[in-house]
Amino acid sequence: MLPGLWRACLKLGNTTMANTSICNSNSYFRARWFHLLVTVLLTGPIVSAPAWGQVFTMTREQLIKYTAKSPYERFPDGRPKVPDALLEKFKDMSSEEIGLSRGGFPNQYVDGLQVLHPDRKLIGRAVTLQLMPMRADIAEVDAAEWKAAGNQRPRDHQNAIDMLQRGDVFVVDVFGSVASGGVIGDNLAYYIMKTTGAGFVIDGAIRDLDGISPFHDLAGYFRAAVPPAIHNVFVAGINIPVRIGNATVMPGDVVFGDSEGVSFIPPHLVQGIVDEAQVTHIHDEWTKKKFDEGKYKSTEVYSRPRDPALLKEYEDYLKQKLGPKAYEEYQKRPQPGPPQTPVRR
Repeated sequence: MLPGLWRACLKLGNTTMANTSICNSNSYFRARWFHLLVTVLLTGPIVSAPAWGQVFTMTREQLIKYTAKSPYERFPDGRPKVPDALLEKFKDMSSEEIGLSRGGFPNQYVDGLQVLHPDRKLIGRAVTLQLMPMRADIAEVDAAEWKAAGNQRPRDHQNAIDMLQRGDVFVVDVFGSVASGGVIGDNLAYYIMKTTGAGFVIDGAIRDLDGISPFHDLAGYFRAAVPPAIHNVFVAGINIPVRIGNATVMPGDVVFGDSEGVSFIPPHLVQGIVDEAQVTHIHDEWTKKKFDEGKYKSTEVYSRPRDPALLKEYEDYLKQKLGPKAYEEYQKRPQPGPPQTPVRR
């Protein structure tokens, strides 16, 4: 079977269909992404343990290579393991504070998905699954190798679900298909909730929405809810780069979802985002305090005080809230402009 990454490679050559490639919006990015995929495919095996047959995954070495900027520990499979303490800090954040576009990553935010529980945030580390439209000749070879490896149960999306652990987010690329049926229903959704404590992002459909809705400890994003179960697809890759909307998602990315949409954050950017969000919270707190006084026009206070005395008052407030050491680090960073909303996709 062709590697699970080949679909993205083939899309890069398709210039006749608008918005079908993860890279349409930027020719430089398109060239870089193509180079990355070809390098992965040609310089090393993209296989896991022999029992997986021909389902492709990035090796530990390849995951380390393409997430080399991550400063954190790793899971045995090579996925970056952003610390739980950092993930905890996202609970008080919003999509507006992620700011990946300002950091040179304009394609990491997805909206337009249905949100299972808008009042519950999705926070965790991505485990990725790629499903592709069924093609009999490929699927037959894959099924034969899977059976020859001693597996009695046919391989499907549940093999990826069984890999999930605490703090993981199940991220599924179903090429945006609703007609392919629901990837999960209430039983598998319940398993994901109990196993991960987080949730799922499915660029496709789910089913049994009435059964899933009462699971208030589960966060979820999906295209639609439909009665049929998943069908007419096969597993092409597990823990490989996948596409969700216009976002490219790597295994180990931090997934953050709120009532507006979902961001997929490269691990090496996490600490900076958390630090900047802390400053933003203090800034907003001080701004509202000044508005409460009823003495200032909005432009005198927001987004940044223009009067030197007010500006000093704000800086003193910020230093007090951050603490001297954190404030010193803050002063070394480029001073942020006003908060910006993420790029809509």
